Amino acid sequence: MKTVTSQLPATQATSATHSLPAYPPLDQETRTHVETACAAFHLMRKPQTMRAYACLENGPITPIRINGRLAWRLADIRSLLEGGAK
Repeated sequence: MKTVTSQLPATQATSATHSLPAYPPLDQETRTHVETACAAFHLMRKPQTMRAYACLENGPITPIRINGRLAWRLADIRSLLEGGAK
C-alpha cells in the first residue's frame, strides 16, 4: 500500500489548521475595553453573537461605540463571568 504525504508547503499546511487567537487571561489584561473578537473569546461566544447583542441591544452586556467600532468593558465581562449581569 502506498502512503500519501502532504504536498503542501509548510506555510500552507499550518494555515489550513484552525487555531484560536492568543488573548491574555482576564486577570493579566491591562486594557479597560476590548474589541469584539476578544470579548467573544472570553465569553465563549462567536463574534457575530456579540455584534447581535450590540445591534439588538438585548445581550447580557452592552458595548460602547467608538467611531463606529464596538468596545466591550472588561469590568462588564468579568462581572458576567462571575455570575452577575445587568
